[in-house]
Amino acid sequence: MEELTGAQILVQTLVDQGVDTIFGYPGGAVLDIYDALYQARDKIRHIETTHEQHAAHAADGYARATGLTGVVLATSGPGATNLVTGIATAYLDSVPLVAITGNVGNANIGTDAFQEVDITGVTLPITKHNYFVRDVTRLQDVVREAFELASSGRPGPVLIDIPKDVQVARCAFESREPVVPDRPNEVDAASLEEAAAVIDAARRPFIYFGGGVSVSGAGDCVAALAERIGAPMGCSLMGVSAVPTEHPLFLGMQGMHGHYSSTMAMNACDCLIALGVRFNDRVTGDRTQFAPNHKIVRIDIDSSEMSKTVYDRVDLVGDVGTTLDALLGLVRPNTHEEWRREVREMRAQEKGFADYRETLTPKTVMDTINARRSPEMPVATDVGQHQMWAAQYLSFSEPRTFITSGGLGTMGFGMGAAIGAQVGTDARSILVTGDGSFGMNLNELSTMADHDLPVTVVLLNNGVLGMVRQWQTLFYGKRYSQTTLDRKVDYVALARAFGIEATHVDTVADFDAALQASLASDGPALIECAIDADEFVVPMVPPGGTVSDLLVNLDDIRAKVGE
Repeated sequence: MEELTGAQILVQTLVDQGVDTIFGYPGGAVLDIYDALYQARDKIRHIETTHEQHAAHAADGYARATGLTGVVLATSGPGATNLVTGIATAYLDSVPLVAITGNVGNANIGTDAFQEVDITGVTLPITKHNYFVRDVTRLQDVVREAFELASSGRPGPVLIDIPKDVQVARCAFESREPVVPDRPNEVDAASLEEAAAVIDAARRPFIYFGGGVSVSGAGDCVAALAERIGAPMGCSLMGVSAVPTEHPLFLGMQGMHGHYSSTMAMNACDCLIALGVRFNDRVTGDRTQFAPNHKIVRIDIDSSEMSKTVYDRVDLVGDVGTTLDALLGLVRPNTHEEWRREVREMRAQEKGFADYRETLTPKTVMDTINARRSPEMPVATDVGQHQMWAAQYLSFSEPRTFITSGGLGTMGFGMGAAIGAQVGTDARSILVTGDGSFGMNLNELSTMADHDLPVTVVLLNNGVLGMVRQWQTLFYGKRYSQTTLDRKVDYVALARAFGIEATHVDTVADFDAALQASLASDGPALIECAIDADEFVVPMVPPGGTVSDLLVNLDDIRAKVGE
């Protein structure tokens, strides 16, 4: 065994784990780690962002797009605290992430030394686990354990805080094979049979799936179950792209801003098969009115989710894919023709609510992206109206190609995530963003330009904080408090100042031409699309409402606000 410094041990352990990319930003408390990274620059690529938060989002996007564990590195004090929003984003969306921070030396811990902060205390509620490594002899084992924890069971972020003296201390190092995630236990036969019996007895089954299906890679199993029992499918925001959009049984996203047919079918079903998905308030609306006639069969790897917000008839704790494989052979084939006919009628109604305008609208922007985008290209979003329009209108045929912040709803997430997804997949990525979110991360245009990353930014500019303005229109008497941005920024000139090709468009034809040009290029590009401030996201279930309160189109909106 060779003797290495703590910093070298950290980097070599990362190499052993198969890490090929780190996102981060250097600082005094991690200089030794950066020196070790320099020595290993032929093995690990480092992407330096302009801000640690966006480095965390980039590691997150890398993980979501690849299924691997993302890695982010930051210095002590403000560098570490700047990671917090990114770590919380990964935590609430169950993304495997290892965050590594430096800290002041052991002797200075607790003395309020320069750039000292208790980052393990700060991040305790938003990590699966975190480590303060006081002893260099523990470091390599801690790193391996962190990777195992991050990707085992329900994935999530793990933080490792390493004091500066531990980085320079020396001890023996032994290379090992990469650790692998714990495999979930098999579900007991009695529970599987009970679930099959409930599903077999159903007359109107509905499959509702979420991010756990993407994590498990179980999209094919979900589609197979739907086909076997003749059940329509809907998904949460985090489930978008797990099953091909064009599958004949897929109705689209469900919930507050979900597709009409998906939301209505879920409400009308008598057996709700929930796969790797939560029932949060954006899904259920008024929980006292949700699922009164449903029997819920749930599969989730996290036992704490069972009956947490709604009552489950049958709980199956385990990996979605593994459990579905066992369940498929137990359920009887069924076409449920009468139920399928009802669902077809719902889809026909939905088409009647569609937006058929041919001008530059959110829908025509997304339709144009659908027409030009290659299936393997990941699409990342920020948070707001544009996020919902992307989830509603974009089509996906490959898993892990829709990357968005669901649980925390992090404005500013998208640029870093698009960068991470591009680096991880080596495919051009597309960022769909709005001017509100873009203002929080536009400095990362520098990262895109400096590394010549093929990312196309589609900026929907309506001059307002659109989603908040929509709520103010509907529920606050059009009192637009602080949501009219009216910023004087020339985004095209700004992007060009960073060295990025950019254009402003006002028509569908101009957007199509600009998009084709960007997709054919080798570097980053920005396309600013001018849209109206009063474009709304519909359908919409008002907060705390039920499907009986559903606003399905702009006519409903006008009626509600008295126009």
